[in-house]
Amino acid sequence: MRSFKHRNFRILFSANFISNIGTWAQGVAQAWLILELTNSGSYLGVVTALQFLPTLFFSISGGKIADKLNKRKVLMFTNLTGGLSALSVGTLVLTENIKIWHVMFFAFMLGMGNAIDAPVRQSFNVEVVGKDDLPNAVGLNSANFNTGRLIGPGLSGLLIAAYGTGVSFILNGISYLIVIVALLNIREADLFREERKSSSTKVREALRYVAARPDILSVMITVFFATSFGLNFNIFNTMMATQVFDKSAAEYGALGSILAIGSLSGAIISARLEKKRGPRFVMIGSMIFSALLVAGSFAPTYLIYAIFLPFIGCVALLTFIGANTMVQMRTDSQIRGRVMGIYLTVFLGGTPIVSPFIGWMTQVIGTRETIGICGSISLLAALVTYSQFHDKGAPPASVAVADVLEPAYEDKKD
Repeated sequence: MRSFKHRNFRILFSANFISNIGTWAQGVAQAWLILELTNSGSYLGVVTALQFLPTLFFSISGGKIADKLNKRKVLMFTNLTGGLSALSVGTLVLTENIKIWHVMFFAFMLGMGNAIDAPVRQSFNVEVVGKDDLPNAVGLNSANFNTGRLIGPGLSGLLIAAYGTGVSFILNGISYLIVIVALLNIREADLFREERKSSSTKVREALRYVAARPDILSVMITVFFATSFGLNFNIFNTMMATQVFDKSAAEYGALGSILAIGSLSGAIISARLEKKRGPRFVMIGSMIFSALLVAGSFAPTYLIYAIFLPFIGCVALLTFIGANTMVQMRTDSQIRGRVMGIYLTVFLGGTPIVSPFIGWMTQVIGTRETIGICGSISLLAALVTYSQFHDKGAPPASVAVADVLEPAYEDKKD
């Protein structure tokens, strides 16, 4: 728990706890609202795609911003964008003026803010606690996120049953404002900022850096397939609860909270593992996660499906926290923002491409079959990546940009 000795971390941790509850509450409310308006798994996939589409195109730009501008001020702007989007949808629902195109538009706007927010926030972690405490901070932040995931869906399910979906959006909008207040109270003098060695913010430099690092490249390939095909629980849980098991809003919301029990356990374990993770850890973790997902697709009852979810969530969090921490720890500070922008594009960038297809598949071939196919694709990708990279996981002697890239330049000259 070393990160709590930092005042700035304590302030952000407290605010993010409230915001994470709001984020997960809105996620459940948004999926339920889409089904109320359209009764269509395809629309659920389309809205998910619109929300994550900006990540595909703008996360690397967010990484450039992280390497260039004041991260605290950028985060205030992105949280303001998210808060206004949530409050707008909530107001439209409560006034009974909501249409599906409103949901689609504001999901896209939220995605625009998140595309910039995510790489900036990831890079800001190092400034808040310093590099020595970064693995601990990543684990604690993930535990925080998944505590919100534990509380938010169940709370939202109860609110939907009692008042409809609008209240969850309003609460999330307010939670964004709390984060802005926390950011205003950050002491910049206490931040761990390294002297910038270069003013370059070229994306191609970061792409060459990743390509020259098989340890980072193998993790990004594994993460891309696992997240694009495996981390679609907003679709999987929604369709399993409503179409397969014919459950209510409260029972649907409970699935998100049950998944979060495992995710929170994984985050707590991860905070104790510290730096003992590399590419092999991520690739093997992805194999186990994918196999569990396939097995869960065969669950004959709601209860058995719910029992699978904590195990899936635990392995997923251990795997993806390991990937996130490894990429941050092994990347040179002057290029970290851009590399994290690439990582987050990989982490979320496949979702807008795959989600509409997944939503369509649930209606054409069935929900169980869709989940089984997605898990199988993720498993196969992890196996192939492991076969190609399992012996190339050691970082170079130096992670400095020039030290990693210069040999490649010299080879070209020869």
